[in-house]
Amino acid sequence: MAATDSDETLMIAYSNGDAAAFAQLYERHRSALYRFIRRQCAAAVADELFQDVWTRLIVARRRYQPSAKFTTYLYQVARNRLIDHYRAGGRNLEDAPGDDPPEAPAAGALQPENAADTRQQASRLLALIEALPASQREAFLLREEAGLTLEEIGEVTGVGRETVKSRLRYALGSLRNGMKEWL
Repeated sequence: MAATDSDETLMIAYSNGDAAAFAQLYERHRSALYRFIRRQCAAAVADELFQDVWTRLIVARRRYQPSAKFTTYLYQVARNRLIDHYRAGGRNLEDAPGDDPPEAPAAGALQPENAADTRQQASRLLALIEALPASQREAFLLREEAGLTLEEIGEVTGVGRETVKSRLRYALGSLRNGMKEWL
């Protein structure tokens, strides 16, 4: 398989027994998928759910039909797994914030005088994302982490395009308002 093959082509190849195709899919989507899950639950739970999503993908590979983009399919599996997790605990995904906020990303090779400010900005942004209502946070993460379109987010979450637009508008407004000292 070529590195430029579409996700759908790779998934079909995997369903036909090409393990290398699965490896490519995993490498392409593992980071964004993990961040999507992690920003909606505690780290220990996120690790388990992340593995479970990939396991479910493996089990369902023979039933896969490319009726939508692979990413839409993958994030629908992830979202369903998150919903199952919260239901098992007697909670609802819409009402459940992440259990503990993820750590801010490393500052990298920034100048020392800017590193503290950058860490502070990153921590603030992550806290603001964590504080968003679950439906807004989910739409924002599907857009930013998974790169899904409004229509794809609607398909994953089961709402219309205009509802997705509204959720994103409110989420971005809240984030901008919370970050206004740095904008």
